[in-house]
Amino acid sequence: MIRLTQTAPGGGCSCKIAPGMLERLLAAAGSGIGAVPAPGGDLVCGTEHGDDAAVVRLDGSTRGIVSTTDFFPPVVDDAFDWGRIAAANALSDVYAMGGEPLVALSLLAWPVGELPDELAVEVLRGGLAVAAEAACPIAGGHSITDTTPKYGLAVTGTVDLDHLLRNDRARPGDPLSLTKPIGVGVLNARHKATGERFDQAVRLMTTLNRDAARAAVAAGAIAATDVTGFGLLGHLFKMVRASGVAAVVDAAAVPVLDGARESLAEGYVPGGSRRNLEWVRPHLASGLTEEELVLLADAQTSGGLLVAAEIPGSPVIGEVVAAGDGPALRIR
Repeated sequence: MIRLTQTAPGGGCSCKIAPGMLERLLAAAGSGIGAVPAPGGDLVCGTEHGDDAAVVRLDGSTRGIVSTTDFFPPVVDDAFDWGRIAAANALSDVYAMGGEPLVALSLLAWPVGELPDELAVEVLRGGLAVAAEAACPIAGGHSITDTTPKYGLAVTGTVDLDHLLRNDRARPGDPLSLTKPIGVGVLNARHKATGERFDQAVRLMTTLNRDAARAAVAAGAIAATDVTGFGLLGHLFKMVRASGVAAVVDAAAVPVLDGARESLAEGYVPGGSRRNLEWVRPHLASGLTEEELVLLADAQTSGGLLVAAEIPGSPVIGEVVAAGDGPALRIR
């Protein structure tokens, strides 16, 4: 059996460029945090707060177009599952804005002649399966030859701007709900190292955030983000920074996938998880152990939504509080 995870140094969202470095690059290019859209334009969400997707107002109406893209090297060895995970992860950015996907384009990089064509077919089939579940047709795309296989989608969706979810609208007093457990990055690191399959991780990564997004909108939420490569702490920090608030997290209330704590204790940690923790550490107050903090910063692939509202069926893991003189993130 060909182990796809061995064809790349990393996989899934843990391959993201470290958040601090990414912000430096974008700032140097003139499109980073604080690059506010021009007044009077139709761009509703851009790079000003590092939100999950771009949103453009449609013809002066209350409808918006949501645009996003996401792709990565193999996160699991099974080609069909990798395609499903990558597609669910790309679609998640539309759901995180409160939108519905409309159409997608495939992005495929493949080591032609080095990996069997049949594996590429399975990856594409996996993406098609999840896109069909989302009622989002894949209508073309782009492919290149590359030494490292990569797959993902560029997704266009629509959103009612009156119910848009953004990462800059969290308010003091809002509860914080998390719609999926964390720990998938740790389990993926173990899978890459040992070949062990973790069905619970695959189920989580292939579950669409559609129902969670609809529940958030129905609950009247106006602030949300999805939890992916920057981990729970990284994405929460981006939210509170953009909103000008702080947050208190009850670590014991954060749901964790079965097997993740044990795998972490055995040393299976993605490099991205440690980079995430180092990025937020200056803004963090906590009495937790280093291991517990690494888990809270674990780089997720196709993780859940972090919503500044109470969502039925999802645990409340903390609350938004007013910004003060102390750290932006307080873990108890």
